[in-house]
Amino acid sequence: MNRKAHPPHAAWILLEPGADIPPPESWALFLDVDGTLIEIADAPDAVHVDDRIGGLLERLRGRLGGALALASGRSLDVLDRFFSPLELPAAGLHGLERRSADGSVSRTDGAPALGPARCELARFAAAHPGTLLEDKSATLALHYRRAAGAESAAREVMEKIRTSLGAAYRVQEGKMVLELKPHRPNKHTVVEDFMEEAPFRGRVPVFIGDDITDEEGFAAAQSAGGAGIVVGLEHAGDRMSNARHGVSGVRELHRWLEALCDGLRGHGR
Repeated sequence: MNRKAHPPHAAWILLEPGADIPPPESWALFLDVDGTLIEIADAPDAVHVDDRIGGLLERLRGRLGGALALASGRSLDVLDRFFSPLELPAAGLHGLERRSADGSVSRTDGAPALGPARCELARFAAAHPGTLLEDKSATLALHYRRAAGAESAAREVMEKIRTSLGAAYRVQEGKMVLELKPHRPNKHTVVEDFMEEAPFRGRVPVFIGDDITDEEGFAAAQSAGGAGIVVGLEHAGDRMSNARHGVSGVRELHRWLEALCDGLRGHGR
């Protein structure tokens, strides 16, 4: 992973087609979902998905010759429900599930080792009102958006569990959420894996995301000659980022993607 971080949002600029990478018709586009394509909600099941987004993604995929994929902490089943009837190439659970462009699905099962952790985190959530355990089977996410005062205790219990599981597991930080998951795969390996197969192979990766979980995706894209675009500059604070480009929020990204789609008219296969 490229460890060089770029300054916080004051230095980020919107990526203009042809700015510092090859033109858009050569891109492979990777998109995070929560906080990127859809606004974050207080609870994972409370999000609203704009009906128009599925159509936009379908058009973009066609104009990029199929080289568009989702990269999310959500499961493939949830992603498919969000954008039904569209089923895109996608990496779910940070890469533990992956559907290639040909429709084949591969899964890395992180669930068997998480039994004791699941019980301990359920007890923690019961004892700390406002926290929420999101059980994704292969990963466990502890949300504290509704209980900001529980952050320190949540970090403590997650680190205790991670230590007991050993080096194969990590705690992935997000926006007011801590997720226990296998160390690999991650969004860096997701980009690498997609770029080894058609129709992504030979293209230039552009990764768009909003959170710490997306930093590995930014780094992977940029180390391959592409770009990272961070969404939500006004919420980024002083965070250092691997991304060199950014947009102010989800709505601005939608407008940028629409403009990108219009600019690609005639290039799709």
